[in-house]
Amino acid sequence: MTQTEFRKDFVRAPGMLKHFPALVLNADYRPLSYYPLSLWPWQEAVKAAWLDRVDIVSEYEEVVRSPSTVIKIPSVVVLKDYVKPQKQVAFTRFNLFLRDEFCCQYCGAKGELTFDHVVPRASGGVTSWENVVAACSPCNLRKGSRSLRQSGLSLRKAPRRPAPEQLHNVGRKFPPNHLHDSWVDFLYWDAELEA
Repeated sequence: MTQTEFRKDFVRAPGMLKHFPALVLNADYRPLSYYPLSLWPWQEAVKAAWLDRVDIVSEYEEVVRSPSTVIKIPSVVVLKDYVKPQKQVAFTRFNLFLRDEFCCQYCGAKGELTFDHVVPRASGGVTSWENVVAACSPCNLRKGSRSLRQSGLSLRKAPRRPAPEQLHNVGRKFPPNHLHDSWVDFLYWDAELEA
């Protein structure tokens, strides 16, 4: 594609470059998060590089232009300042499903999930990491406001508060739909090698 063709395509389809996200690594060269993967739109990556907040580790072949500058779009950037990982994991629906690996903790089904109180709220159960699990609708309806024993259901694993590192490790099992070749070394560099 010539420079003129690219410029015309870009003007006609300004969203064209949205398909060039940058993987954001902490100063220790680890992703800020695995799931969701820490990605910035290309505009944020270029801005951070211009403001000298990141180092560019890898680039796409595509460029962006201003009247006086041509910049290759970054595909991997590293923060210059280290961001401390969170010590506590926020109790959110997403993090709960991630902890339970997006499957029902009663039957193992994947797909449309809700959450269920192991000890029902009607029986004094609280909404906490230790009492809430991901559940499919049929299991949730089957259990209702009864105890596990009364419903005949059993848990695949006991619910616990996850450590941030545990959620990172679970998140690595769910890569995004698109992994650019330049990202792979940074996502799995500390994974166990096959013999």
